[in-house]
Amino acid sequence: MPTTPAPPALAHAPADDHVAGRAAAGGDEKRGYVRQIFSEIAPRYDLLNHLLSFNVDKYWRRVALRCLGWERVPDGLYLDVCAGTLDVGAALVRRPAFRGTVLGADFAEPMLRMGAGKAPRDRLVPVTADALQLPLGDASVDGAIVAFGIRNVASLDAGLREVRRVLRPGARFVILEFTTPRSALVRAFYHFYFHRVLPFVGGLVSGHRTAYTYLPKSVANFPEEGELARRMTDAGYRNVSHRTLTFGIAAVHAGER
Repeated sequence: MPTTPAPPALAHAPADDHVAGRAAAGGDEKRGYVRQIFSEIAPRYDLLNHLLSFNVDKYWRRVALRCLGWERVPDGLYLDVCAGTLDVGAALVRRPAFRGTVLGADFAEPMLRMGAGKAPRDRLVPVTADALQLPLGDASVDGAIVAFGIRNVASLDAGLREVRRVLRPGARFVILEFTTPRSALVRAFYHFYFHRVLPFVGGLVSGHRTAYTYLPKSVANFPEEGELARRMTDAGYRNVSHRTLTFGIAAVHAGER
């Protein structure tokens, strides 16, 4: 499948915490703002993911891929939504028993470019596309996954319905996303790190201060595990389950069409 045309060059996102907050809360500004900031931080995105998570993000992705159940159709077609720099798709392609193809869809084309070379192009295909308008037919993929991207979609419920549309009956959708820890002690450390340390380090390394201000704001505005599970059910998913990881910092949800 060919990559769709790249979007036009973007102006630098406004260096305004209020804009980041409004975008994190959703609404008309979110789509354009998210595409801007992720296009701009693409060159340092992988480095900062591993640095700011102390490499724990690699473990989280492995857990999410185990939940995908790709072994059911090892030669199938899979979708990595909000694929970024294609880490998840590349990890799936590298599984010894996996013989299928992964489509990595993201509307920030510079992110996809940074993922070039992580896996053979005929096995991991980048597609410049919005998660709300996937260029795929109904019931066309054998599974889908999104890692730390669903909270950036302009409409969560519309995104859940759009992914379900392209899943084959019985296929699974897995969501890996940050959440807020339940433990008061862990939550206090989490908030200090997320709201103080992460924006400072992320802004210093990336050169883009508001991108890493947006991150904690977007997590704060994202539904907690039970609410996300309910909204997956409302969107038509069956057998929805979820589990938390690493003291409740992240959560994995899974549901079937």
